[in-house]
Amino acid sequence: MNIHVVVMGVAGCGKSTVAEAIRDRLGFELAEGDDFHPQANIDKMSAGIPLTDEDRWPWLRVINTWMIARDSLDQSTVVSSSALKRAYRDVLRENVPVFFVHLVGTQEMISERLAARKGHFMPPALLPSQFAILEPLQEDEPGIEISIEGSVDDMVERALEAVKEHAAKEEAALTAAVA
Repeated sequence: MNIHVVVMGVAGCGKSTVAEAIRDRLGFELAEGDDFHPQANIDKMSAGIPLTDEDRWPWLRVINTWMIARDSLDQSTVVSSSALKRAYRDVLRENVPVFFVHLVGTQEMISERLAARKGHFMPPALLPSQFAILEPLQEDEPGIEISIEGSVDDMVERALEAVKEHAAKEEAALTAAVA
């Protein structure tokens, strides 16, 4: 049974850190969502211009296709992706079961972290636009919110435990369906 996790949230919340921990500790195949952006998207964000839905659809479809391909190879995956709107998450989970780990924190806290980050194309000035369009996970979406409060290690452990719990529930459901 394969598990597909999307670590989501606004820029600077710790998506890459958590996704890398899931890869390292659980052996999932990792994809950095930013690596799937076309150059035009990177150029826009680098210039401080927020992406539109039209900019995001092709990017989201490529991520979805990557997860589906890995699923067909019997591999579990973890992807870092902002997945800010429900419609974006719906695209990500087309034809593949996805569990979302939404990293949440205050705009002030994340702004401080983003300002301290070096070498990334996403300028801190775009953070308010991300919070403005952010739609939290809905009750019918498979996932969990994880606070970024406390240490990075604490955040990572909370996320890992949530993924392990989800995997155990999926395994139990599969076993019950077969029995």
